[in-house]
Amino acid sequence: MIISVASGKGGTGKTTVATNLAASLGEAVQFLDCDVEQPNAHLFLNPEIEDSEIVTVPVPNVDEEKCTLCGKCAEICQFKAIVVIGETVLPFHELCHSCGGCVEVCPEKAISETSREIGMLEKGHCNGIEFIYGSLRVGEAMSPPLIRKVRSFTDIGKITIIDAPPGTSCPVIAAMKGADFVLLVTEPTPFGLHDLKLAVGAVRILGIPHGLVINRSDIGDDEVKRYAQEENIPILMEVPFDRRIAESYSRGKLIVEAMPEWREKFLTLYEQIRQSVTGS
Repeated sequence: MIISVASGKGGTGKTTVATNLAASLGEAVQFLDCDVEQPNAHLFLNPEIEDSEIVTVPVPNVDEEKCTLCGKCAEICQFKAIVVIGETVLPFHELCHSCGGCVEVCPEKAISETSREIGMLEKGHCNGIEFIYGSLRVGEAMSPPLIRKVRSFTDIGKITIIDAPPGTSCPVIAAMKGADFVLLVTEPTPFGLHDLKLAVGAVRILGIPHGLVINRSDIGDDEVKRYAQEENIPILMEVPFDRRIAESYSRGKLIVEAMPEWREKFLTLYEQIRQSVTGS
């Protein structure tokens, strides 16, 4: 089963929920941190890193001796990642989506592919949990290729928990697509509700079953709960505003370690997700 933990906005407690859920389930779990622009699940799970690799994407390389400046490469590129200016063909690798279209249409075979580094992927274990995360290179504009690389290690024999990026843009879709269930973490504030509605819209377009965790549930207002009731979205867990939880988070400790009674609550959360997915 693949569970993607997402949120419409940052700072709702998404990583807190994802890491504590993984720690509660234990050795049958694979944790994929796909929040590659700012991965921090490792701060709580403390994995022992056993392997790492540089992640690259293909980008065009132009042989100017073969190029006739016909412009077909520029015509096919919808992202303006390669243009013909005067007597020169200029590829802009940072804009390239690595589709390979320019290579295919070049009549002179003047365009080949070279690789460009976009980030790092690391793998390890923590208390039996398989841990994989990506870290996007500073300055990179597109994270989906790295997210897809992280997700390529999904083990269908395990419960896979994905820590998705915040928001509703392309990186989030890359982290949610193909999941069996999306657990949306929100907070009872006007900003939380606004971004939750956007996230729900994205999940519904993908057609994935979903439910809510409301963090800091005893502050703010009741608008999130009212919205969930109107939209028939199950609230699977509420996490109160508790000083002990805040202290454990600030020290990089899991809630289920600082407050063992919460382990059963996270196990109940998983059971509700399992029943929603399997129908039994």
